[in-house]
Amino acid sequence: MTIYSDFRTKLVSLADEEYREFSMKGIPCDRPFLGVRIPDIRKLVKEIPQDQLIDFINETPIAIEEVIARGFAISKLPYDEMIKVFDSQIGLLDNWCTVDTFCASLRNNIKRHIEDFFDHKVEPLLSSNDEFVVRTGLVCLLDFYVQPNYLPVIYNCIESLKNREEYYIRMAIAWLLAECFIKYPSETFEYLKISKLNSWTFNKTISKICNSYRVDPATKTQIKQLRRK
Repeated sequence: MTIYSDFRTKLVSLADEEYREFSMKGIPCDRPFLGVRIPDIRKLVKEIPQDQLIDFINETPIAIEEVIARGFAISKLPYDEMIKVFDSQIGLLDNWCTVDTFCASLRNNIKRHIEDFFDHKVEPLLSSNDEFVVRTGLVCLLDFYVQPNYLPVIYNCIESLKNREEYYIRMAIAWLLAECFIKYPSETFEYLKISKLNSWTFNKTISKICNSYRVDPATKTQIKQLRRK
């Protein structure tokens, strides 16, 4: 039995029909669902020996859980090896869940290569015509780059996407900006005052900021005044 067939046997054994139905309602995706929870997928991937990761990654995933697992496996590779197979995973990301779980899994892998990763991966992602490729770039910004020296870069990236109409791009922008505001309210407030974002995304950003328990009532009152009609 190969490492992948063994993995898939274990994966199928963890399938939960009720969770499968729940997942299918919340994740628009053409791939089949098995109904396996993400922590369980992560545990299975951790069992894969380091020297067999590439063999595992070279297999073609079918179910959405297999795509998620492949992303976790890629994140276990050393940075230089991860970069070589990074784009192969991007081509499999066709929904918010596979995007967001993949990005989050990369944190430890890229923390010492933040500039290189932005230049060679994040920036090209944001220039794509594909909705979920762009979302991947935005979620990477959210996960790794919300820090003082990258705030102007984030604002410029968002402005370059100001007219994009795809739902999952707009929601990622609002999510990203809300996080920027929560961590750096003064800088982000000044950006929002001059932003040329489309009104839908701008107002969604205001809503996400106001929905956060990390923003005090007085600040919420102030930020609501920026809402567009």
